Amino acid sequence: MPIRLRHREFEDEDNIFAAIREGDILLHHPYESFAASVQRFIEEASADPKVVAIKMTLYRTSQDSPIVRALIRAAERGKQVAVLVELKARFDEENNIEWAQRLERAGAHVAYGLVGLKTHAKTALVVRQEKDRLRTYCHVGTGNYNPKTARLYTDLGLLTCRDDIGADLIGLFHHLTGYAPEQAYRTLHVAPRDLRGEFVRLIRREIDHQRLSGTGRIIAKMNALDDTGIIRELYRASRAGVKIDLIIRGHCRLRPGIPGVSETIRVSSIIGRFLEHSRIFYFHNDGDADLLIGSADWMRRNLDDRVEVVTRVEDETAIARLKRTLSFCLEDNRLAWDLGPDGHYTQREPAPGDPIRALHDTLMHRARRRTAEDDRAWSLAG
Repeated sequence: MPIRLRHREFEDEDNIFAAIREGDILLHHPYESFAASVQRFIEEASADPKVVAIKMTLYRTSQDSPIVRALIRAAERGKQVAVLVELKARFDEENNIEWAQRLERAGAHVAYGLVGLKTHAKTALVVRQEKDRLRTYCHVGTGNYNPKTARLYTDLGLLTCRDDIGADLIGLFHHLTGYAPEQAYRTLHVAPRDLRGEFVRLIRREIDHQRLSGTGRIIAKMNALDDTGIIRELYRASRAGVKIDLIIRGHCRLRPGIPGVSETIRVSSIIGRFLEHSRIFYFHNDGDADLLIGSADWMRRNLDDRVEVVTRVEDETAIARLKRTLSFCLEDNRLAWDLGPDGHYTQREPAPGDPIRALHDTLMHRARRRTAEDDRAWSLAG
């Protein structure tokens, strides 16, 4: 098993909320511990007397979920707990029904989603009374709230107390739990409301930059790509000369490298010891890059038939880390498979004399190194 890093931002604080107030925190599992970050976030919220409300979406969770147990304890302590449980999560229907019933018995408000839409978003909201105001703490992620899969799937999450994201999540949960009609969002992009339109806008903006200054650049990492509308936009961007890298673990209906259609598009898939599950979207924007993470792939079902949430990452440290992760993906010469215009994949191999660069080994090495550096720092401080 890999080292699961103790996130250094949490080590120096008495509680996780103080750490989040210092600035946005980007998490990368399984290289960083899910139990010591996301799970701790919910468990501390359930026990903290200053926390008045916890709201979450649950798509898949484990049979013995410590997160749901924490939600039950929070409800029993009189906190307002609202949980959107997706009963149509394939393979997890029985688990979700059982947990939903236990949550209801504990006094939590359990909702079962919107008619005709699966709720696939990965979001959590904690409302805490602090001095003379209520402060919101938020988690927006790419993966399920499941401590077991968090050891096997690579996923990202953002912990933040930004007021704009908090206000958007309040509106989203009001909508999902039936308290309010369709909402307007300032920072989040939510499917099926506006997420497709936002991706189309960002792709077309790169076309404009390419025509004006030759700087068009898109990198997108996800599980699958099958949406014909998005594919047409990417082909249009390629014909304009935009350089596009797509890191697609699973199936991909787009064909790269076709003359006059997709010459500037490269598609790769990374297959290794972990299942690549994170979604990262990079748009160069003539040097003022937009980086987004969230729950949606570029699939018709995600953009039209599900509730999905994607958010921009604004913290400079988090942005730099996402850029490095994408660079490691593109530089991989061992786990990566390149898709050809004929639909066949070819595994990359290092050139003679070149070092092996395998994404999962690279990130595990960096996690071990950061842990060793932290241990040395603690030793010197002591």
